[in-house]
Formats: sequence, C-alpha cells, structure tokens
Amino acid sequence: MALRFLGPRYWGTWIALGLLRLLGGLSQPGLIRAGRILGRIARALPLNYVKVARCNIALCLPELSETERKRVLKGHFAALGASLCETAMSWWGSDERLSSVSTIEGLENLKTALSAGRGAILLTAHFTTLEISGYILNTAIPLSVLYRLPKNALLAHFVEAKRSRRAHRAIARDDIRSMVRALRENECIWYATDQSFRKKGAVMVPFFGIPAATNIATSRLARLTGAAVLLFSHERLPDAKGYRLRISPALEGFPSESPVADAERIHHWIESEVRRIPEQYWWIHRRFKGLTDDYPNYYGSAARV
Repeated sequence: MALRFLGPRYWGTWIALGLLRLLGGLSQPGLIRAGRILGRIARALPLNYVKVARCNIALCLPELSETERKRVLKGHFAALGASLCETAMSWWGSDERLSSVSTIEGLENLKTALSAGRGAILLTAHFTTLEISGYILNTAIPLSVLYRLPKNALLAHFVEAKRSRRAHRAIARDDIRSMVRALRENECIWYATDQSFRKKGAVMVPFFGIPAATNIATSRLARLTGAAVLLFSHERLPDAKGYRLRISPALEGFPSESPVADAERIHHWIESEVRRIPEQYWWIHRRFKGLTDDYPNYYGSAARV
C-alpha cells in the first residue's frame, strides 16, 4: 500500500471504506435495509444525480404517469443504496455466502459456447446489481472483466484488488488487444454496453427511440475472433430474497453485416429488461449526451462532460 494513501486527502475515503467493511457483517436482508435508508437520504439531497435520473425516466418511459415515474425514482434510489451496501458482501464475503443468496440460470449455455474453443462475450447492462452479479458469476466460472477505475486513486486500488481476487483477469475497457487475446485463449469476457461512448468509432444508435452515442465494437470483436455472444441479465429479488442471474443461449446470426443493427438488437433487449424491472436500472448515468454540439441538452445544468 503506497504511503501516499495515508495523507489527509484520503482520510474520507478510509472512513467510507471502514464503514463499508462494518456493513459487511450484516445479513443480506440487513444490507438491503441499510441501503434503502441511504438511498432515501440521497434522493432528498439537492444532487444532480436526482435530476438526471428523473430526466432519464421521463425520456425512456413516457408511457408512465407522473405518479408512476415518481414511484420508479423512489425505488431506483433505494436500489442504488442497496447496490452500495452490497459492495461490502461482494468485496469481503466468501464464495459460499454469495452462492447461498443467488441462483444462476443458463450456465450451461455459457459452457456450451466455450466448448467451441473460440471464447465467449457475455453482454450485460448497467443495472444496480451489476457489481455483485459479476462476483456471483465468478464463483461459478472464471471471467475476464472489463473495467474503468474510479478517479480516486485509493478507491481504484481497492476496486482493482477486489476484482482481481476472483476474476480470471481484469482488462481496461479500451484495451482491444487484450480482449482479442483473451477470446483467442478461449476465455469469457464480460462487460456492459449501455453507457455513453463518445470516442472514435462512436455511432448514434436509438435507445428507447432516442439517438444515443454507442460503442459498436462488439460486432467487430465477435467477427474478428469467432467468439459466441450471449446476453446476461441480473436482478435483485423482492423482499431481500437474493439475486437471480440468467445467461441466454448464444445469439444466432450475430454479428450481422450491420454493426448498427447489432447494436440496436442489443438495445432492444436492454429496453425489455428495463421495462421489466425499471427501478433497478442505472438511471443516474447521462446516457443521452451527443457527439456534436447541436445535440439536445436533455440534462440542462445537470449535464457534465
């Protein structure tokens, strides 16, 4: 551990990590209850995240009434709080504990895909169970995970150490060469595709009918390696009854001749999952940021580059 992490700028992070470690001693229902309290507090604060979530829900689910949107917003912040507290179980809980509160459906689909010897790409989306679902799945089968480390160096150190403890390997999300290498070594790489991507190669692809800056590299990666592509859904069950993970069979006809059509296909799947469990989607992300200045500023003063 670098001595610089003992400096005053990291004292707040140490306190937060210490509190999170203490939460790890709670039962899974206890973690959910604690998280809901934190979420309720966060929703009451004048945070930009609340504005962004409210805007995203209105943009993506216009069929809901104002009352229904408020219910989704309330449930979403409860889910965010639960996600934070579940990190304690993800980082410090045993494999046995994670397995005891979860079920994995379709694991045979992933094993069948890997039996072809060309690797597998496991696509998921940013639901509030993203972090814990990765740890749960790693108790059953080794994964190579894509990551983007937080800007806080101490927190980045913890995240990298904890993920590396279970994952087969951790790959920077822009490291295409390492992804190709992993797939050619018949590994499974796991990542989410539904966040705003505004670097080279980004394309505006409809998401809930709204053009959204999207990374379409999955099609290229699958074509280059011959890897199977599977969809991975995950959810927090009602009444703190644990977690359900589902792995689809390998997608047929993927990749197609059109990477944009492939991205739309993935978006349609994510949309159906969001409509099924709307409170658990990661609404606080500024998904609708454009590639050019003439794109609408949906988030107003809450928009950040």
